[in-house]
Amino acid sequence: MLNKLVGQLGTTLYVQIWEKRIRVTNIENGKIFDESPLVAIEQRNRRRIVVAVGNRASSVAGKNIEVINPFSHPRSLLRDFTAGEKLLQHIFKKLTDQTLFTPSPIVVLQPMEKTQGGLTDVEVRAFKELALGAGAREVQVYQGEELTRHTFDYAKVKAKIQPQQKASKNSGNQAVQWYLILLWVVLIALMAVFGGS
Repeated sequence: MLNKLVGQLGTTLYVQIWEKRIRVTNIENGKIFDESPLVAIEQRNRRRIVVAVGNRASSVAGKNIEVINPFSHPRSLLRDFTAGEKLLQHIFKKLTDQTLFTPSPIVVLQPMEKTQGGLTDVEVRAFKELALGAGAREVQVYQGEELTRHTFDYAKVKAKIQPQQKASKNSGNQAVQWYLILLWVVLIALMAVFGGS
């Protein structure tokens, strides 16, 4: 009952990531962040402080400031996990009404490119951890048609993702079972070889 109430009061964010663009839509109020996926980080007394995000980050200059695109890499859409987490934290704060009792948002994250052949389990987990680290309470990594605020239905997105995750877990379980069978056969063979001498 309490979880359902918190879910109704909370915010749902739809995060779309391209190499040169990030678009985050607050499904409830329609607020949108649609800018370059850049984060400017300044080194201060052994601490890394975010000084700007999005389009503003490219114009920030300073001796100890590094501008990072955490989603720009030739092989993958995730290059710098920590910078990506910081970027999402700032965007989430900007799009949600932050009060003492505001629940963390539910996030649907959709990589928009570099997904040929589907995302690996490692990529899905990395994107999930990225959003959770940025403050999400629940994350679904979505692969499919681009959604709009008006076609967005969290229950349908979650229902579509659940069978994919179960299939992935089952294939992982089968691999473990085959590994254990192989290990058992090797042990029996070793006992036969060394037991006979």
